[in-house]
Amino acid sequence: MFKKVTIKDVAKKAGLSISTVSLVINNKGKVGEETRKKVLQAIEELGYYPTRSARNLASRKTGNLGFILTEEHFSRSEPFYTKIFLGTEFESRTHNYYILLTTIPSQFSKNSIPRFLLENNVDGVIFAGKVNQKYVKYVEEMGIPYILVDYDLPGRKVPAVMIDNVRGGEIATEHLLNLGYKKIAFIGGDIQHPSIKGRFEGYKRALEKAGIICEEKLYITDEPDTRLINGFKACEKLFNSIKPDAIFAANDAMAIGCIKFLKIKGIKIPDDIAIVGFDDIEACIHIEPRLTTIRVEKEELGIIAVKRIVEMIENPDYGINRIYVPVKLVIRDSCGAKLKGIYVPDDVKTDELI
Repeated sequence: MFKKVTIKDVAKKAGLSISTVSLVINNKGKVGEETRKKVLQAIEELGYYPTRSARNLASRKTGNLGFILTEEHFSRSEPFYTKIFLGTEFESRTHNYYILLTTIPSQFSKNSIPRFLLENNVDGVIFAGKVNQKYVKYVEEMGIPYILVDYDLPGRKVPAVMIDNVRGGEIATEHLLNLGYKKIAFIGGDIQHPSIKGRFEGYKRALEKAGIICEEKLYITDEPDTRLINGFKACEKLFNSIKPDAIFAANDAMAIGCIKFLKIKGIKIPDDIAIVGFDDIEACIHIEPRLTTIRVEKEELGIIAVKRIVEMIENPDYGINRIYVPVKLVIRDSCGAKLKGIYVPDDVKTDELI
C-alpha cells in the first residue's frame, strides 16, 4: 500500500506547526535558518512533494493529463507510441487539458514514480504500451482515473483502447494465403504482450481456416522485444531450421530486421520470400522493397484515449469501457503482389487499402 505523505506528516516529523512548514515550502515569511533546515530535512526523509497551488486544490482539478510509457517505447527508430502521443496532444486541446509526457523504466521503483504523480498534478493518466503493473497499482491507489492504450492487464477488466490485433493477424496471413503462399512463418517478441499475442492468434486462426497445420518450427516467439535487432535475430533462428516462402512479422520493426537479414544472405524479396509487417510506421515507405503491412491508426488511439479519460474524470461513475480500433491492409512491394499480377499503386500516397 502506497501512503501519500502530507504536509501534516512533515510538520509532525519536524516538530513544527503546519503554517511554519507552509512558509518554508512557499519560501514566504521570516523563518529562521535552523527551522528551515529542519523542514527541508523532514521533507527529504519522508519523500514529500508539495501539491500545486491553492487555486487548483480548491477546484480539485489540475487541467493536466499524464501520458506514461516505458523508456524503450520512446524511440526515434520505432515511433509508434510517439504517434499515439501526438493524437492525445491534439485531442486534449479541445477539452482544455495539457498533456504531461514522461517515460519510466520497465522495472518499478519508488524513485521512478513520475513527478506529476508524486505532486498529485494530473487529473487522469494514459498508459501507452506495456508497463509494469505496479505503476498502474500506484495510480489506482491514488484514486486517479486511468486508461491503457495498446495494453491490457492479465485477468483483469480495466479501461483500455486496443488495436484489433486478432483480426489484423488474420488479414495479414489471409493476404499471403490468397497470393498462393503456403509455408508462412510468424516472428514476434514478447509474446505475453496482448498485441503480439493477438496477432499470433490471428495468424494461427487464418491458417486453421485454410486447412493448414501451424507447424512449431514455422514460428519464432521467444525474442524478448520487438525491435529491429530482434527481427534480425528471429529471422536468423527461423532460417536455421526451415526456409519459409513468406513471413508475417509481429510489427514493422521486426519485419525490417527480417529484410536486413535476408539481404545479407542474398535472399531476394519478394522473388524468393514475401514479407508482411504490422503498424505501418513511416520507415515502411523508405525501405527497399517498400513494406506491405497492417495499418494502425496510431493518432486515433490517442484521440480515443483522451476522450475516454475526460469522460471518466467528469463522471466518476463512468463504467469500464474497452474499445477496439480496426486495422487495414496496405499493399506495397514486399508481399509479391506484383509478381502475382495484382495491381500495386506506384504512388505511396495511394497505397491500396483492403
